[in-house]
Amino acid sequence: MEQLATVWRRMALDRDPDADVRDLPGIAVRWADCRFAFWNCVTLTDAGADGSLLAERLGRAAALMRSKRRPGFLWVFEDLLDAGARTGLMEAAGRAGLAHAFSGTGMAGDLLPLPDPSHPDLTFVRVRTDAHLQAYADLNARAYGMPLEDGRDGLVGSALWKKEVHAYLGLRDGVPVTCAGAVEADGRLFVVLVATDPRWERRGYGEAVTRKALHEGGRATGLTRATLHATAAGAPVYPRIGFEPNSPLHFFTLAG
Repeated sequence: MEQLATVWRRMALDRDPDADVRDLPGIAVRWADCRFAFWNCVTLTDAGADGSLLAERLGRAAALMRSKRRPGFLWVFEDLLDAGARTGLMEAAGRAGLAHAFSGTGMAGDLLPLPDPSHPDLTFVRVRTDAHLQAYADLNARAYGMPLEDGRDGLVGSALWKKEVHAYLGLRDGVPVTCAGAVEADGRLFVVLVATDPRWERRGYGEAVTRKALHEGGRATGLTRATLHATAAGAPVYPRIGFEPNSPLHFFTLAG
């Protein structure tokens, strides 16, 4: 959760210097209000929240989300809730006017340095230009079923992604088919926006480009620990790199 709050602060402010970036009691707001919904984020931050506190926080989070122009996600980390709150999470979210979108897993590992990776189908290119960023955005949009313009609104024009994120494209015959980034956050490398064109899945491309981003990020920073948030679909990839799952997480949108 702390890694999310740290990294998403930078991502939201990168999109809009006036983004809503606040730390409220029990809630971190990181809301760029852009078309790329992943940069519009609220997360719960209390440790050991019981059912009553969870219900109050969910209601406040939903109210915040309803006040925004663009849709986004509430992130809830199961391990921050007590046993009763975990059991009642879905029902409490529904009462607050929230709908479960999908689930994932937080992961971490002391896995760096990694050897420089290779894949027989791919060449790797670091993201340095707006053309690279557009390709990166389009891969994420296709992977998550978003309009291309929504993905581009989250990345194109970013100085942060061209200079501070160790972001890589994997090219097959010169065409971008996969991508991954790693950014320094509080003494760790955080893996962000891993995506593969759905037409080229299950070929090991996502794992290879993630290894590349981590290898280059680790070489540049000297860091040894890395973290990430994996969707359920992507989760099987990361233990092969050395990540260990630590906390289930759930993403919610406004119902209706």
